[in-house]
Order: sequence, then structure tokens, then C-alpha cells
Amino acid sequence: MMKTILSYIFIGLALSVFTSGCTGGNASSEEKKESKKNSFLGKVTFIELGAATCTPCQMMQKVMLEMEKKFSNRINIVFYDVNTVAGKPYAYQYGIRVIPTQVFLDTNGNEYFRHEGYFPLEAVESILKLKGVE
Repeated sequence: MMKTILSYIFIGLALSVFTSGCTGGNASSEEKKESKKNSFLGKVTFIELGAATCTPCQMMQKVMLEMEKKFSNRINIVFYDVNTVAGKPYAYQYGIRVIPTQVFLDTNGNEYFRHEGYFPLEAVESILKLKGVE
């Protein structure tokens, strides 16, 4: 009798762990995208989609460092390495064709400009000025 009760308890616990892992607590990819987009709200966002092994992308890393120095808390700066498992979904999300690609989002999270290839700091600054970032 005691073995039967313990068996039912064990089965019940196993089922609750299994079902909660399958259906509960995990945000869908759409919810994650929306959460990520919401984290950018309130500031202009510069998104660099590239790869660590790409020469023009490496040149853009220097531009991004200068941007961080110059604009520090006034803009969001994000880099996605689209050659990694973690970064590949962003290549699809933003529909990139080549790397590097730069995407500019306004304070509401809407894309207002896009560029493909190396983009010098002066050009980035002129695009940021369109949204009042100086």
C-alpha cells in the first residue's frame, strides 16, 4: 500500500515537472522580441549586425567604440554576431542581406534608417542627428 502511494506521488511530481517545463514559464520568441524591443524604448538605438571574423565588421567595432565614448547614455548600441547561434535569429528578424548592416531605431523602436557595409562615424552621426542626437 505504501509503495503504491509513493509511486503515485513520484509519478505526479514527475508529470508536474515535465509539463511545467514544456508549457509554462518560457516566453515565446515573439514575446522575447517584444521584450527586447521594449528595452530599447526611450532612446535612439543603433544595431550593428555583423560577424567577428568579417573585416568591415571589425572596422565597425572601432566606430561603435567611438560612438560609446561620444554618446554614452544617450543612445542604445547593440551588436549581434549573426554567425553565432545566438545572433543568427537577428539576421532573419532584420532581414539582412549582407554584413555588416546597421539598423537605426527611433525612440519608439521603429526602424528609421538602414545601411549596408562599412559606415564611418561621421555618417552615423548625421543619421543620429535626424532624431535629435548630437
